[in-house]
Amino acid sequence: MTALPQGFTSFVTNIGIKDSSDDFTVVAADNVVAAAGVFTLSRFAGPSVLVSREHIASHSARAVVVISKNANVATGEQGLANALEVVQGLAAKLGCDPHDVLIASTGVIGRQYPIEKVRTGLASLPFPLPNNDADSVARGIMTTDTVHKIAEAMIGSGPARVVGVAKGVGMIEPNMATLITMVFTDANVEGDVLDAIWRRVIDRTFNCVSVDTDTSTSDTAIVLASGAAGVVNLAELEVALEQVTQSLTKQVARDGEGAETLIEVCVDQARDSEQAKTVAKAIVNSPLVKTAVHGADPNWGRVAMAIGKCSQYTDIDQDKVIIRFGDQEVYPVAVDETGLKQLSEYMRGDDVRIHVSLQIGQATSTVWGCDLTDGYVRINADYTT
Repeated sequence: MTALPQGFTSFVTNIGIKDSSDDFTVVAADNVVAAAGVFTLSRFAGPSVLVSREHIASHSARAVVVISKNANVATGEQGLANALEVVQGLAAKLGCDPHDVLIASTGVIGRQYPIEKVRTGLASLPFPLPNNDADSVARGIMTTDTVHKIAEAMIGSGPARVVGVAKGVGMIEPNMATLITMVFTDANVEGDVLDAIWRRVIDRTFNCVSVDTDTSTSDTAIVLASGAAGVVNLAELEVALEQVTQSLTKQVARDGEGAETLIEVCVDQARDSEQAKTVAKAIVNSPLVKTAVHGADPNWGRVAMAIGKCSQYTDIDQDKVIIRFGDQEVYPVAVDETGLKQLSEYMRGDDVRIHVSLQIGQATSTVWGCDLTDGYVRINADYTT
């Protein structure tokens, strides 16, 4: 069992949202603590996003509640009222201001919460919360995930820790977050400082993952810092947060709906980071690249195509570009039949790395995704049935 950092407790249960698996998760701090969050930029953002975005503007929070298997999106005024009722109900249990409670939801869009079941769950919520099991928290927020996603790191030499959980397997092409991600630390840090660090970390990790180019209506990435372990070196805190979020990013990509292979794309020697990330995303999002990886086909021409469609960058010169699969250069140096067979064997592994050098400048970006399989089609064809 991975324990939550000092100053946090949890409770996870099933309230019957969809099936018999856990679907109601609460994590609370002992008191109001520093917090930061980033959310989807979708114009169909759900009430959970709207409420949490407003509440976390103070850079503080006491607790977060997650309802899984129902997104509560496109549910109108009733959906917003239901989200506020959940927040107010949890606040009453904890004895705190409702504005100190955050909420996240994930699942089917366009359906109201089964609010009577939610009310029953809130009424039976024990207080104080009896657990500090981060693994159960990770399992409680799952939807079509095949495994729960959790990561931890020490801040410097300790004792302060960072523990994070995430859920996400589809509808992932984030602008500001990725589905549901919660990170907890016992470091003592001011809320506004934590917010600045969190945004930098998110931009280098969760904003660099894509499964299917679709942006969720529920993207939520939050971090809470209890302060129970005392003051830490801020640079070491940022390193630990990045270690945890990068691990979760890769876990999300590896568990993409139907996925069999993790794809890592690194673009270097770009003009700036924006160009590097845009080109890398064009590659990892290409259905032709994804299916080539799935078929263990070292068809580097599809990578060249993806680079070439970034036509806004007139400084990309095909005569300077270098493409590698793993450590093997495939363009402009030609690969013989023996080399292609070796590359095909490499692509049958669990991880495939595509490396592109633009030879324009010094900027680098690495993004993560997964292959495209018939499993993705089956899962999403039958999602609501």
